[in-house]
Order: sequence, then structure tokens, then C-alpha cells
Amino acid sequence: MGYTKYCGGYGKHVIANKLTNHIQRKPGITTEVDWSGPTMSYADRNTGEIITVYLFVSTLPYSRYSYVEPCLRCHINMYKFFGGVTVRTVCDNLKTGVALHPKERDIVLNEAYEALGSHYGTAIMPIGVKKPKQKAAVEGTVGNIATAIIASLRNEIFYTLSSLQAAILEKLDKYNREPFQKRDYSRWQVFQEEKTYLQPLPDIPYEIATWVYGRTVNLNCHVILKKNFYSCPYQYARQKADLKVTDTTVEIYVKGERVSTHTRFPEYVENRYSTHPQDMPDQFQKPEWDGERILGWAHAIGSNTNEVIGRIFASVKIKEQGYNPSLPVLRLSKTYSEARLETACELALTRARSPRYHHLKAILVANQDQVYLEDKNASNRSSSGTGYVRGAEYYGGSSND
Repeated sequence: MGYTKYCGGYGKHVIANKLTNHIQRKPGITTEVDWSGPTMSYADRNTGEIITVYLFVSTLPYSRYSYVEPCLRCHINMYKFFGGVTVRTVCDNLKTGVALHPKERDIVLNEAYEALGSHYGTAIMPIGVKKPKQKAAVEGTVGNIATAIIASLRNEIFYTLSSLQAAILEKLDKYNREPFQKRDYSRWQVFQEEKTYLQPLPDIPYEIATWVYGRTVNLNCHVILKKNFYSCPYQYARQKADLKVTDTTVEIYVKGERVSTHTRFPEYVENRYSTHPQDMPDQFQKPEWDGERILGWAHAIGSNTNEVIGRIFASVKIKEQGYNPSLPVLRLSKTYSEARLETACELALTRARSPRYHHLKAILVANQDQVYLEDKNASNRSSSGTGYVRGAEYYGGSSND
């Protein structure tokens, strides 16, 4: 076969096997999601660093109504933007969402991605590997927003992510309201019909959660997360617990059962206790040290020491939480004597609302308590009126003048 005939035959074969068919879309059935190849950026005012931002893109194939966001909580905000949820959410095989996509076995989704689908009542359906035509609507939108949004904002400089988001939403609204070129109306106008077919949003938005596994419930009935303490029912002491952590809550699970829920402490907070009174036993077995014995020791040393220990106990919700910070304070009396500790407590109370071990230790190590005591005694002597008073003869006069 000659080369010309071969090329002609091959061309006909390609045409015959690459025919395409128009797909009739149904409203409210599918949402297609993807990521834009071209990126955007904003400049950090403090450091001058240029921060690259990846754009999440989604499209409703029926109306072609689209959503674009610099990636944060993109799916949650997408459903909120649409005001409802479709039956299917079609995505590609992104590694952060699809753990495994074998040819013959079941597709394995990322745990958080699957939980999001369950929360919103939508089926997460990855397309076939290397088959972008299975989500052609969003693929087309990705190309369109490169011009309608990214290119149109290319000469603007943004200094915060929020300002970039606001500019993108403004351009997106303009894009959605522009008339179609090959069909009637605009994306926004057709969406007014499609949104009546969407499933309603759940009452509470989905919260992204991370899991921390195998934490031990300590003998004080608390588990530790990020240097903070969260209570768990005392029946589970010394058992293993799993923690479900969101931006706002910490849920404690033992053997798959949720046993306690707490409001999460902010990232900057450390060494705080979140204690539910019902998690603690009605009556602890009496330990070596208890509140009564600790307060008795403090009272025996002196009133100022007693005041310091009393303020420590007043700062905690459960009295057992005051044992650990109180005992190191009292043990300073064994190293520096009870008298010096009492003076140090008196001085510390003038400097801190609730003095702790590190306040008192610093005072004792620097001998500030002794200087304070000498100054106090000197002041008492001068104010008592018993000091030496020079007579008139000393200044050259007489008492009769």
C-alpha cells in the first residue's frame, strides 16, 4: 500500500472512531469539579512574599453556572454558593480525594472526602483515569475562566487572600451573567430553573476533621491534645481513645463510641483543662495528698503562703487540678526554709494575681525576699519614732533660744 493511500485510510478510520454525540443534561443531577492549571497570587504585606493560589472550579453541566474559589474550604463553600446539592459530584482522580482507583475493584475515596459526600447526600464519583471528557463541562469552564477571571485580573496586585477572593467573585458573577454564544439566555438565567431541582443543604455545614488515634486516657481522666487537656469519663481511664478534631470541637471516641465532646482551645492556648464535671468520679480514692492536707500545710507556714495556695485552688474548676501546681510551691520551704518562703509569698502577691512556683523560685534564687525583708524592717524602725533625734545644741543653738 502506498503512503498516500495509507494516510487517507488512516484518516477515515480516525474520523469513524472519534465521533462525538451531544449529551442531554438533566438539571440538579451533577456537579463537575476541577482545578485550574493557571494560578493566581497575592503579596504578603509583612514579608513581601508572593503566595501562589490554586483555583478550584466547579460547574453545573445543565446550566453551566459556575463557581471559582482560591482553594480553602472549596466544596463546602461551593454548595453554599449554589444554595443546594446535586445527586452526583464528579471529580478527577486527585490524590487528596481519591486514595485508589483500580480498573476492576471498588474506588477507594479519601476518608474526609467520603465523609463530606455523606454529610451533603451526594455521591462522589471520580471519572475514569485520563478521561477528561467525562467531565467536559467543567473542563470547558476551566479554559473560560483563564480569560474571564485570571487574565482580566493579571495587572492587579492583591495583598490579602480575602481581597483576591472578592475580586474573583466579582468577575465570576459577570461571567455567569454573560449571554451564551450558541444558546439562549445566560448561565445565571438557566440556573434559576436548575436550582429548584437541587437537594437542600444540611442544617449544619460540614466541618473538616482530622483524627488522632491511640491516645491514652490518663489517671486524671483527661486526654492530651496540643498540650491541652480534655476530660473523658473516668470509667475509661488507662484505655486508648481516638480524637476527632475540627476547627471548633474535640470529640473523644473509645472503641468506636463517642464518649465526650469539648469546645476546642485556640491554637495559642497551652496547659488548659476542659473538664466536664460528669466525667469525674463522685468520690476519688483518697490520694497521698488531698486538698485539705495541702491547705493545712500552707496555713502552718504562714498567712501569705496560705493566700498563694488558696488562689491556686480558686483558679481551677476541679480541686484535683490544683494539686500539681501547689505542691512544688510548698516544697520550696524544705530548700529555703519556711520563713523565707513566707516572705517570698508576701513579695510575690504584690507582683502577681496568682503567684506560681516559677515566680517564687526566681525571688528565692535572687535573694529578693531577704532584701525585701530588710527594707521592710528598716521602714518599720523609722516609722516607730524610736530613732535618735539630734538636739538644738547639735546645730549650735540652745533650747532656750
